[in-house]
Amino acid sequence: MRIALFPGSFDPFTNGHLDVVRRGVSLFDHIIIALGNNSSKQRYLPVEQMIELINEVFRDEPWVSVEAYKGLTADFARERNARFLLRGLRNTTDFEYENTIAQANRHVNPELETVFLITSPPLAAISSTIIREIHRFGGNVDDFVPFKLAAPQG
Repeated sequence: MRIALFPGSFDPFTNGHLDVVRRGVSLFDHIIIALGNNSSKQRYLPVEQMIELINEVFRDEPWVSVEAYKGLTADFARERNARFLLRGLRNTTDFEYENTIAQANRHVNPELETVFLITSPPLAAISSTIIREIHRFGGNVDDFVPFKLAAPQG
């Protein structure tokens, strides 16, 4: 079985992320959307809330699951018998960053292959960072995420 891990902070999960998963299901038997704990980032939305929202998006698709994890992505992939990491690339800056991470993951877990999908052009400008800023200040983010986000607190 070809299992791919799609790791990220997904804070929030965007239509760009959704696009990568939808396209990835034709390449893999199962995709695990893995919400990692990035020690250098403070989360905007709670992991538990994001897991619920993403699970709802994929409720009728048993070949997609959602899990949270801590620690190294390469180790988590090994624990889940995932031999592939699925990553989306919006631009060359993403490639430079992701290439470095792919090399490090391969060093930690030599069985792990990273597969890059180029983001669909209409979604390339979307980033979780921009969506968080729009949402934080009360803007409408419905066009950027595949679910409804509650109004910001405070």
